[in-house]
Amino acid sequence: MDLNGKVCLVTGGVRGIGAATAIRLAKAGADIAVQSRDAGSDPALEVKAAVEALGRRCVSLAADMAVPADAARVVAETVEALGRLDVLVHNAGAAAPGSLLTVSEEVWNHAFAVHVHAAFHLCRAAVPHMIPNREGAIVLLGSTAGKRGVLGAAAYAIVKGALPQFARVLARELADHNIRVNCVSPGVIRTRFQDMLTEAQVKNNLENRIPLHREGTPDEVAQVIETVVTNNFITGEEFVLDGGLTMRMA
Repeated sequence: MDLNGKVCLVTGGVRGIGAATAIRLAKAGADIAVQSRDAGSDPALEVKAAVEALGRRCVSLAADMAVPADAARVVAETVEALGRLDVLVHNAGAAAPGSLLTVSEEVWNHAFAVHVHAAFHLCRAAVPHMIPNREGAIVLLGSTAGKRGVLGAAAYAIVKGALPQFARVLARELADHNIRVNCVSPGVIRTRFQDMLTEAQVKNNLENRIPLHREGTPDEVAQVIETVVTNNFITGEEFVLDGGLTMRMA
């Protein structure tokens, strides 16, 4: 897909992977809509300014992806503001601490709402705008947590494990409309989520768990997202970028 003149909506688009993706797709020629819970926050304004500095249009939309009506609304507001929708990147997420026996019902339900249910409502709202154009791309952000599981984060690992299958199902359904759906699953990436780790956990990641002995960067994830969006022969796949984390048994 040639992104010149196209419109991309990135949820969770004002920090970390989302911000890097929004800016990278803008550099490729797309106009950008970014969703966050506070469209007037400094990070949201910084991403908007960065996109506009590249000569592209950008709208910052306030919405909570755990609310179904908000998910549908950001799609409608993107189309209203920018005239069309060609690419959806669902990056919004939230931590969900707790094991099976300790996770609260509130945390469990919120994890499904913001990751899985939001993907459903976003895609159901976005696809009708893509079908008439006979072209579209959807990227869902999974995680290596969904491939191997994570102690103390049962809900997070389960919802992230659901997203690659969600992508495969939609890819089959939408292939006849030339709408491609894929999942990108990062491992340990240097974002604010990593700030929650202890010094010992960081040390263990770098020394024992990640064969490349470093964390990934948001832009490295954004680079893969751009490739998945622009390569017209990729659909129904999960792309894992984790420095070799999931190939290790330790």
